Amino acid sequence: MSRLIYDAGGLNSGSWPVVTPEHFITPVARFFTRSHAPIPAIDPATWRLEVAGLVHRASHFSLDELVGEFPKRTLDATLVCAGLRRAEFLSLGPLPGELPWGPEPVSTGSWTGVALRDVLRAAGLGAEARYVEFTGLDRVDREGRHFGFGGSIDLDKAIGGEVLLATQLNGAPLPPMHGFPLRAIVPGWIGARSVKWLGRIALLAEPSENYFQSRAYRTQREIDPEKPRDVSSGDPLGEVPLNAIIVEPAEGTTVAAGWVTVRGWAMGSANRPLVSVEVSPNGGRDWNTARITVPGTAWTWSFWEATMSLEPDSHILTVRATDSAGVTQPAEVSETWNVKGYANNAWHRVTLVAE
Repeated sequence: MSRLIYDAGGLNSGSWPVVTPEHFITPVARFFTRSHAPIPAIDPATWRLEVAGLVHRASHFSLDELVGEFPKRTLDATLVCAGLRRAEFLSLGPLPGELPWGPEPVSTGSWTGVALRDVLRAAGLGAEARYVEFTGLDRVDREGRHFGFGGSIDLDKAIGGEVLLATQLNGAPLPPMHGFPLRAIVPGWIGARSVKWLGRIALLAEPSENYFQSRAYRTQREIDPEKPRDVSSGDPLGEVPLNAIIVEPAEGTTVAAGWVTVRGWAMGSANRPLVSVEVSPNGGRDWNTARITVPGTAWTWSFWEATMSLEPDSHILTVRATDSAGVTQPAEVSETWNVKGYANNAWHRVTLVAE
C-alpha cells in the first residue's frame, strides 16, 4: 500500500509505501519525505554554509572545506515525522488542514557527514549562546512572508556529538528530496528539526523565531476560538516520545484463526533504551511480552515480534512499550490530543478479524 503525500502547497513528488520491518536501514526509495516548499535548485560548486550569530569567528564553508576540515562521522538514526499517527485523532474530531498520517512517516537511515559539535567549536561558542538555529535554502510562503524553513535545538543537544551535518544517506550523496547537498540530522528529535537544504547555522540566546519554531510544530491542548489553527502559545516539539507500532497484520485485514504472528517496531525517547514491548489480543485486557528481533541503538527503532492465539472473532491488537525509566505509553489518544495532531504515542491498536 502507498500514500500520496500532500502539504499546504500541493503534492510532494512521489509516493511512499507503508513502513515494513523488512529492513532495519530503510532503502532510499522507501524513505518517507515531508517538505513545505518545492525542492530548491542548488549548485554544489557555489553553495556555502554560513555559520553565524553568537560565535567568535563567523564562517562560510564550501562542501569540500566542510568534509575536508572535520572528521567524518556515520550514525544510524530514525527520523520520525511529528504527525506520525495523526489519523487516530480524527476519532475525536477534525484536524483542518493537517495531513491524516497513519504510521507511515518514519524511516531509518545511515547518515554520513561531520559532527555539528566540531563545526561549532571551530567557530567558537559565544558565552550567551543557548540555541542553535538551522535555516534551509527552500522558500516557504506563510502569512505574506517568503523565507527558508528552519527551527532550533538546545545547545546542549547540539554539542552532544550525535547531531550531524549530513552529506550522505545510506552511503551515497543525499538525493535532492532529502536535502542535497547538506542537511541537519538531529537524532531523537522530531524530523522537522533535521532541516534540509541547509544554508545557515546561527547560535542564538533565544529559540529561533522561524515560523516553524515559533508558530508551528508546537503542542497546544486548547483551541484558540479566534485563531483555531494557531498553536503559537503551545510548547515547541523536541524529543520524539516513546512509541510502538504494529506493522503486521495491517488494520482491517482478515487472518486465519489460531496462532498469529504480530510484528512491528518500537523506539525509546530521550536516549533511554526500551525495557519491554507488550502486545494484547483484546484491546489491553491481557498482555503478552514481545520478543525484540532486531535491537536498535539509542537513536533508532527496534523490531519486535509476538505470537498469540486468536479465536474466530473480531480482535483489537494493541501494543505498548516501556523504557528504562519506567515510562510507558498513555492508553488513550484523548490523553495526547493537541490542536495540530502532533506526537501521538498512545497505545497503537489494529482491528482485524480471525476466521
